[in-house]
Amino acid sequence: MTQVEPTQRRDDIVAGFQIAEQPVRGRIARMGDMVDAILTRHDYPEPVADLLGEACALAALVGSSLKFEGRLILQAQGDGPVSFVVADYDTTGALRGYCRYDPDRVAEASKSFVRPGAKTLLGGGVFIMTVDQGPDMDRYQGITPIEGETLALCAEHYFAQSEQTPTRVRLAVGQVQTGPTATWRAGGMLIQNIAEDEARGSTRETWETAQALFETLGEDELIDPTVPPERLLYRLFHEEGVRLFEAKPLEAFCRCSMDRIEGVLKSFPREERVNMVEDDGKIRVTCEYCSRTYELEPETVLED
Repeated sequence: MTQVEPTQRRDDIVAGFQIAEQPVRGRIARMGDMVDAILTRHDYPEPVADLLGEACALAALVGSSLKFEGRLILQAQGDGPVSFVVADYDTTGALRGYCRYDPDRVAEASKSFVRPGAKTLLGGGVFIMTVDQGPDMDRYQGITPIEGETLALCAEHYFAQSEQTPTRVRLAVGQVQTGPTATWRAGGMLIQNIAEDEARGSTRETWETAQALFETLGEDELIDPTVPPERLLYRLFHEEGVRLFEAKPLEAFCRCSMDRIEGVLKSFPREERVNMVEDDGKIRVTCEYCSRTYELEPETVLED
């Protein structure tokens, strides 16, 4: 029987779960208002918004497994219509994301597909996960080629190559009519096979069973606001039994600030800083992540 913690939230959360008495664990992410805020801060074409929403869901799924305070930065870059996508997850639950793309090439790629996926949008390139444990620790970075048409397949390939951990991932993004206007929602689920040992013996059969059940998971279920996480897990794994652990809340949050902007500008050569001054005598910088524009007096960054 599914066990659910009493403080469980339905939206803007990521939570771990364990299939009872089986060497299979997982995490589920459900995103509503927070992912809508991230995706609507820029006028992204729908395929680009889909890709960024998937990246945000995936970053939350992977980053929430970190056992220390820090960040997980998930990014993919290639030679396709989308040259760069990044989702930055903080272990406090703060998340931000951004895409760099060529509008004309995205429109062209979209003509041949109802919904172009990661491989079509990114082209040839690399999928990168970076773990940042803070200023006093070295960063860990894993890099694999972009494989498969979806970010979910890229992640599965990453775990197979870099972590040697059998992993399945399902991601979903879409607009759902929950009020006067449609809003973006995203969701994801990840399951992993716990390595066999002398006590457990072979885990192949249970892992195959878990994968077969996982295959019945529909993308629409992951973003349906009327289907809470515990009901979805119960549908998938009730015969084996599954325990859903306490959820961690997620929020859209950007780390930009006036101090950070000033620090970045001061790192540029003085000549470049002088050229940043606009006709009205101000320097303006717009954050790529949250689209907030900072207005600075030149003297604050021109002094060496």
